[in-house]
Amino acid sequence: MARASGLSEHVRAHGADGPQPSITPALRKRMLTSLMGQVFLSVLGVGIVGPVLPLYARSFGVSAALAGSLVTIFGLARLMSNLPAGRLADRIGRRPLLVGGMGLISINALLSGLAPTFAPLLAFRFLQGVGSAMQTTGALIALSDISTPQDRGRIMSLYMGSLLLGASMGPTVGGLVGEQWGYRAPFFAYAALALLGTLWAWFMAPETMHAANGARDARRRDNGLRATVTMLGRLVRDGRFVAVCFVSMVIFVARAGARSTVLPLFGDSVGLGPGQIGVVLTVMAAINLVIVRPAGILTDRFGRKAVIVPSAMLSAVALALFPLSYDYATFIAAAALWGLGTAFVGPAPAAYVADIAPEGQSGVTMGLFKTFGDVGVTLGPLIMGGLSDQMGYAAAFRANAVLFVLAGLLFAVLARETVGRTSRRGPAEGAQASQGTPTASS
Repeated sequence: MARASGLSEHVRAHGADGPQPSITPALRKRMLTSLMGQVFLSVLGVGIVGPVLPLYARSFGVSAALAGSLVTIFGLARLMSNLPAGRLADRIGRRPLLVGGMGLISINALLSGLAPTFAPLLAFRFLQGVGSAMQTTGALIALSDISTPQDRGRIMSLYMGSLLLGASMGPTVGGLVGEQWGYRAPFFAYAALALLGTLWAWFMAPETMHAANGARDARRRDNGLRATVTMLGRLVRDGRFVAVCFVSMVIFVARAGARSTVLPLFGDSVGLGPGQIGVVLTVMAAINLVIVRPAGILTDRFGRKAVIVPSAMLSAVALALFPLSYDYATFIAAAALWGLGTAFVGPAPAAYVADIAPEGQSGVTMGLFKTFGDVGVTLGPLIMGGLSDQMGYAAAFRANAVLFVLAGLLFAVLARETVGRTSRRGPAEGAQASQGTPTASS
């Protein structure tokens, strides 16, 4: 903690304009390491409780719909908490959110495992979602603090690689734990992992708020709710920001709706067994994990648009191929293509948002960006599931493919490239950027 405080004092004493000489490579590495470790523990815990969550709910004698509400309430809590968490990060710093968010998860995961009835379990899951929003929002803002447009894609890809690793391991561990020790045991494991993540952030994570452009003056400039509402209005009028948020929302609609909801049902309808469907999902996850680092390098080298637009189109092609996949080989091929498309688009949207965030307002900007993603998570299963029920699985896949095409085209038209432009900005544009006012997209 002393070292973390020392970093803040060092930056305040010398000033900062992004991760310049006041933030040494060693300190940047320390923060990145702390965030990678924390997100791995956090997502591993989420994955561990995933397989037993509906089974644990049903053990209280509730309906399938109420069992599903444990997932919905978690997403709803994140949706409601992203913006407040972002604003809080701009007022008190990133580190309190990293420590406090994981601490809140740990306490409520433990209480979930001890829940006597379903009603308190639902409340504990809501508070876990609040903690998750605090931790993930704080982490994304800290990543933008310690990165520059020249290396932001690579830094985001390292963070996402840790996230994907935890996500791929969690369900397997959770299934084994639940099978051996009962449905409550995974929640105790989740609580222990979250506690470890809390301690990891406490001892490892430095404060980076004062390393952001002008963020040392953010508290003075923040005039409360009116200032936040004004900034939100500027963001939603910025074509670049709207375009990248739409890309993020479509990605999460695909993950929660097409991949997690429609794909298993469609696989079952064409005669694939649970094991085969599991292999399909594993192939996608493995490709995501292998490609995410090269994707970050390409994002920095060739630009955000050069990665986001082709990746969106590739994902659309993969989704359109699934209805044509009536044998296992073509099913695997479509899944591999989709894994490739989603891996390349992974780090780029968050990097782009960090590039265009107004000075001293990265918290509100990232909070709103994450809100769009959580809208996709919340609505994706409902939209894709409803389309499947009314018009068939093929229609659901094709609708999601159309969304990817629209997102890619919208981003191509409205979003201006940020990599390679910042160093060549004219005086007028540079002055406007320093004032934190989003410019119109060209």
